[in-house]
Amino acid sequence: MWTSNFGNLSLNNQLQLTHKYSLRKPEMSSESTTKELTHPLIVDGWFREVSDEFFPGQAFCLKVEKILHAEKSEFQDVLVFQSTNFGNVLVLDGIIQVTERDEFAYQEMITHVPIFAHPNPKKVLVIGGGDGGVLREVLKHPDVSKITLVEIDDLVIKLSKKYLPKMAVALDNERVEVKLMDGFKYLADLKDSADEEKYDVIITDSSDPDGPAEAFFEQNYFELLNNALNKNGVVISMASENMWLMIQNLQKLRKICAKVFPVVKTCYVTIPTYTSGQISLMCCSKNPDLKLNEPVRKLTKEEELKNFKYYNSEIHRASFVLPTWANEIIYKD
Repeated sequence: MWTSNFGNLSLNNQLQLTHKYSLRKPEMSSESTTKELTHPLIVDGWFREVSDEFFPGQAFCLKVEKILHAEKSEFQDVLVFQSTNFGNVLVLDGIIQVTERDEFAYQEMITHVPIFAHPNPKKVLVIGGGDGGVLREVLKHPDVSKITLVEIDDLVIKLSKKYLPKMAVALDNERVEVKLMDGFKYLADLKDSADEEKYDVIITDSSDPDGPAEAFFEQNYFELLNNALNKNGVVISMASENMWLMIQNLQKLRKICAKVFPVVKTCYVTIPTYTSGQISLMCCSKNPDLKLNEPVRKLTKEEELKNFKYYNSEIHRASFVLPTWANEIIYKD
C-alpha cells in the first residue's frame, strides 16, 4: 500500500490545488534542460482515480510512464499520460475516459448496439466523444450517410489527434461533420426542425454527471433527444454507473427515460479501466415495437471478425441479460 499527501482529499479538492500545473526538472539528470509535467492526481508514479461521489469506498490506479499533457480547458481538467500497460490514457476531471488498450470495448458497444437495433439507420448524431472513437465505429456502417459530432471542448479533439491517433483518425473523414458547441443547445435548435434534419440514431458519449454534464442525465435532455429523432429513432447514453456500484442511480435513470420513451433497456459492457470493470448503457427507442436487445441486421461471422474486437450479435443480446438481483432493482417501478 502506498500513500500520498492527497490521500484524504476529495477529487475536486485535489484538482483545485493547482490551476496551472507546475514544471520540474526530471530527476534522472541534473544537467538536463527537459521539463517534466506534474499533476495533482499523479503521485509517486501512479495515477489515482478516486471519487466518493461516483464510486465511494474504492479507487482505481494506473502506473504512469510519462505525463504527456496537463491543462485546464475552459470546460474541464484535461490530462493525458502514457501508462506502462494500457497505452496512452485520456482523463477528464479526474475520471478515465479512454485508454488505448481497452477503448474498443466501450466504443463498439455504445455504437453498434443502437445501429444494429435500428432497421435502416442513415443519419447518426454523436454528442460528446471528441476523441473520435465512436465516430470510428459509426464509419464501419456504409449505409450511414450523415454523421454529426457535437463536442464542446476543442482541446479534447486536438489532444486526441496528437495522442490517440487510432481513434481520432475518424474526425477528418469526409462523412463526418464536426460542430464545436454545447450538445444541449444543438438539440434545442433541432426541436422544431423538419424531419429530414432529424436523426435515426443518437449516441450520447458524455462525461460523468458532475457540473455541466449533469444535465445529460435529466428528463429535459431525454425529451430533447426524443424530439431530435425520426419516428423509428434509437438513443443510447453512457449511464455513468454500473450494477456493482450505485445501482439505484441506474434505476433512477431508467425511470427518467421511461417517462419519455416507450422502450427503455439497460445493457452493459465490461472494460477494465472503468471502475469495477464495467459500465452500463441506457438504450431507448421511439418506436414501441422495436426490440432493442435483438439486432435486426447482422453481419456474417467473417465480417464480424474483420470489423470488431468486442461486438457480435450474440454479445448484443447477452449484454441486456442482467443478473437476477440487478434486474429486480433496475426495472422495479
